[in-house]
Amino acid sequence: MLKGKTAVITGAAKGIGRAIAERFAAEGCNIVLNYRSTVDEAVIEKIKSFGVQCLAYKADVSRFDEAEALIKAAKDNFGSVDVLVNNAGITRDMLIMRMTEEQFDSVLDTNLKGAFNTIRFASNIMLKQKSGTIINLSSVVGLMGNAGQANYAASKAGVIGLTKSVARELAPRGITANAIAPGFIMTDMTDVLKEETKKQMLEAIPLKRFGQAEEVAEAAVFLAKNRYITGQVINVDGGMVMN
Repeated sequence: MLKGKTAVITGAAKGIGRAIAERFAAEGCNIVLNYRSTVDEAVIEKIKSFGVQCLAYKADVSRFDEAEALIKAAKDNFGSVDVLVNNAGITRDMLIMRMTEEQFDSVLDTNLKGAFNTIRFASNIMLKQKSGTIINLSSVVGLMGNAGQANYAASKAGVIGLTKSVARELAPRGITANAIAPGFIMTDMTDVLKEETKKQMLEAIPLKRFGQAEEVAEAAVFLAKNRYITGQVINVDGGMVMN
């Protein structure tokens, strides 16, 4: 179903983004692997090992012009943009009374505006194709909040509102838009947390274990394959948030 399609994954050099890129490659998708600073050549080679093409493209998606260039490169190289996964994200944790304007703005710019920027340009292509899948990475923090992460929580809650609005706008042309809200997933971003913090998080997870990036990737592929799910938020969190 996904074989021969083009998947654009932002923030795909490592962690969840890398896992998603590899999982879509395993399904036969050509991959546009977006990164902001550097990407290990081994990541590109792993994706190519699935027998697909991989375009590694450096761009800061928080910048409108660079997001446009990224999507254009995908279309120019592969002829279509069938799947867009907005995974690029950063954290700048700080208590609200000490949080700087830069810390707030930078997180919103990357996590929320970055998703808007890529959707803005990819949607034009998908509308002409009358098909496409948009998957935005939110977070359980966007659903429940978290002390010291007002900026991150705001950005991820915003991603959910963006996703639902886009889903309503694009549904008439057969384009789906959904969000994935991961919980505590073992990545470089979470590895730096203190052991005490990890212990507290583990106690809040009913399944009593941390998630793996590959489990988020499985959810992304599921959403790309299912053409009758749109405007939804899928929690991949071990039961942390139960609505």
